[in-house]
Amino acid sequence: MARRHSGNWKPVPSRPLFPLLAITITLALAPSASAQTQTGPATSTGTGGAAATVDRLATSAAVDALRRGGNAVDAAVTAAAVLGVTEPFSCGIGGGGFMLSYDARKRRATTIDHRETAPAAMGPASFMENGAPLPFAAARYSGLSVGVPGTVEGWADALKREGTFSLAKALAPAIRIAREGFVVDATFAAQTQENLDFFDDAPATAALFLDPDGTPRDVGSVLRNPDLARTLTQIAQRGPKAFYRGDVADAIVETVRRPPVSAASNHTWRPGVMAERDLKKYDAERREPTRTAYRGLDVLGMAPPSSGGSTVGEALNILEGYPLGSLPREAAMHRRLEASRFAFADRGAFVADPDSFDVPLTGLLSDGFAATRRALIGERAATSPVAPGDPYPFDDGRKGKERGKASATAKRHGSTTHISTSDRAGNVVSYTFTIESTGGAGLIVPGYGFLLNNELTDFNFDSLTHPNRVEPGKRPRSSMSPTIVLRAGRPWLTLGTPGGSTIITTVLGLLTDRIDFGMSLPQAIAGPRTSQRNTATTQAEPVFLTTPEAAALQARGHVFAPASEIGAATGIEFLGDGRVLAAAEPVRRGGGSAMVERPAP
Repeated sequence: MARRHSGNWKPVPSRPLFPLLAITITLALAPSASAQTQTGPATSTGTGGAAATVDRLATSAAVDALRRGGNAVDAAVTAAAVLGVTEPFSCGIGGGGFMLSYDARKRRATTIDHRETAPAAMGPASFMENGAPLPFAAARYSGLSVGVPGTVEGWADALKREGTFSLAKALAPAIRIAREGFVVDATFAAQTQENLDFFDDAPATAALFLDPDGTPRDVGSVLRNPDLARTLTQIAQRGPKAFYRGDVADAIVETVRRPPVSAASNHTWRPGVMAERDLKKYDAERREPTRTAYRGLDVLGMAPPSSGGSTVGEALNILEGYPLGSLPREAAMHRRLEASRFAFADRGAFVADPDSFDVPLTGLLSDGFAATRRALIGERAATSPVAPGDPYPFDDGRKGKERGKASATAKRHGSTTHISTSDRAGNVVSYTFTIESTGGAGLIVPGYGFLLNNELTDFNFDSLTHPNRVEPGKRPRSSMSPTIVLRAGRPWLTLGTPGGSTIITTVLGLLTDRIDFGMSLPQAIAGPRTSQRNTATTQAEPVFLTTPEAAALQARGHVFAPASEIGAATGIEFLGDGRVLAAAEPVRRGGGSAMVERPAP
């Protein structure tokens, strides 16, 4: 039972919205002992730095980095590299992400956008055949879906500008774990099983993730990845150029252009068009974080091409017009669902790569625009899809012409993973990175041990005109929402989650549960979730569907569809007395792990 709460956990004063449901989840859905191998305590309180991830080995590596004098950025990159080994279906050097960090000395937040980019030879019709877009699975399991990976460049940039570790020092734990192996748990085996029909098409993928009989690796077995250990060692020795030039880059291009599948494959794997020059030209981007004032706090998020900061921020601006904490629970939840519904309509129409489309970010995050959207919320659920609003009058009076609808992946769950770290100096990192769907494009780069992403399916690949259409060198829109909350100008809370487009609704729910409803951070993370993304039905976890709130919301016209689980959040809270609390999921995705540098006695 240690993985639910450490014995020293003392929650901050709270008024839980669902006081019994977190206990119900823990008892009803606790995984078997074999699934707990990679996890640790879900909460930890103490002093010094802290870390929380979905995996015990990654969290332990992060805290060890802090104890060796590293800062929050060093710890985040160290944990990320380990997750690329132990959570290869969710993240790794074949993908990309967004890092939001706060520098306590400079009192300034910055972001690193190392989102994947479309190759120069891609265009709006790249995913179309005979005038029609490819089905999602056909688009995903292909070389076409692979964006130029940004993770290695992002790590190197973060360490160079804000870290104290060398890349070699940060990668050392991951190299060791890749070489020596880690224990396969039930979550890993289940994620393998859902990809089995495609993994067995690709010999390199099958050799790493399947047993000789073609089934997923057995729970409790040890998985070693010496190819990845060698790849990470090259990167540690030579830096990013070992990835973006030379043998690794050549192998990536070969895999994309000629997917290495067997003659017995039962699927068509379409070739991509990536070239060596696409890898050589890749750069991570520094962008200003979004900033939303909410209940006297500053909520910092990720700017486009992520839609996280703008959509969470718009929904919070809408909700600030309601006294959520004093409303009946179902009335408050109704308004949260509706705020999310309307914010998602605007996300779908106006958010894309800002280097390719002039996103009206100021308008989307303005109080005036939020007031126009709030005015449309009634006592009953609106019928989706609701139309987008017009943020341009609130965006320096500009007029916009381009807008669109939700992307092809808006209703799909990405896998992804999230890391929360802090250090003794008060620096904070909120870092979400991914290879998109669970298992990415399904293609291991032969001889190098890592999966390639399917990030380009995050474009509106069914449209020739949408702001988020496929274009050369463009970054696809994302839902990743790394978040840091400041109180009186200092970090108070950091959090994030995986989950595709449900990332946004999960982060919104965590923030309002903690800020408006007085839940502790662990209670907010453990509680039941819903997700409304401007769709006819609202996804809801099964435990929520048994509550009186669910019945009351149905009476208001909300229609729920069950989702086995939504998100896998981690977070850190500064308690104000020198202590810090780290929290992760007690159950979702097999349970997470949270640790502090110096645990309280």
